[in-house]
Amino acid sequence: MTAVLEVDDLRKAFGGVVAVDRVSFTVEAGKLFAIIGPNGAGKSTCFNMVGGQLPPDAGRVRLGGEDITGLPPRRIWRLGVGRTFQVAATFTAMTVVENVQMAFISHRRRLRALIPAARRLYRDEAMAVLERVGVADQAERQCGLLAYGDIKRVELAIALAHEPRLLLMDEPTAGMAARERIDLMALTAEIVRERGISVLFTEHDMDVVFAHADTLLVLDRGRTVATGTPQEVRENPEVQRIYLGGAGVAAAQRAMEARA
Repeated sequence: MTAVLEVDDLRKAFGGVVAVDRVSFTVEAGKLFAIIGPNGAGKSTCFNMVGGQLPPDAGRVRLGGEDITGLPPRRIWRLGVGRTFQVAATFTAMTVVENVQMAFISHRRRLRALIPAARRLYRDEAMAVLERVGVADQAERQCGLLAYGDIKRVELAIALAHEPRLLLMDEPTAGMAARERIDLMALTAEIVRERGISVLFTEHDMDVVFAHADTLLVLDRGRTVATGTPQEVRENPEVQRIYLGGAGVAAAQRAMEARA
């Protein structure tokens, strides 16, 4: 398989605390890669170094073989990296379709055409993406009036409008009800596989992780504990000891059985 993202020996310290300690992994084309671990494991720090929000102290990040280490988020986004956030970020006063139109306008470098033609630009493309994520019927509503689960779908549509080759998803189901979490991640997995997009995501819900991730990286106190398939990670004694526990192992098994 072709490597879309290669991370080698990333390290980040805050004062005397090493948050990420020589972490390496590879995300292949069209695959979903999850970073998991207990609170304080270094997941968000590692994630933000990949996305450009934090510069690493050491190590390298390559996108499609190109070194993007330390580049600012906007440069990384222009190279084909989309992102959704733990707390959904949309323009609440704008309609759903306008939010997605703005994403298309920005991606295709048409910002100078905003006035007076913005409402006419890429409307059909925006509606097609909204249809795909299941909220086309909400297109003319203001984002601020939507239920949170629908806002998460709009945020996914905005990310897809940038036509990413790699999608970073930080706690994509945070704040959602159990049924909404399952539905959103099933939809995401279906879309990214049909489009050949790679996904790097962090997530606390083990049902979501083990049902949809192709590969897992388990961190603890900034260090890699295990990397492998859901089955390999579930059976790893060290992972069971520090993270999954009895309830976690059972949840992982249920999710894998449902996936099969």
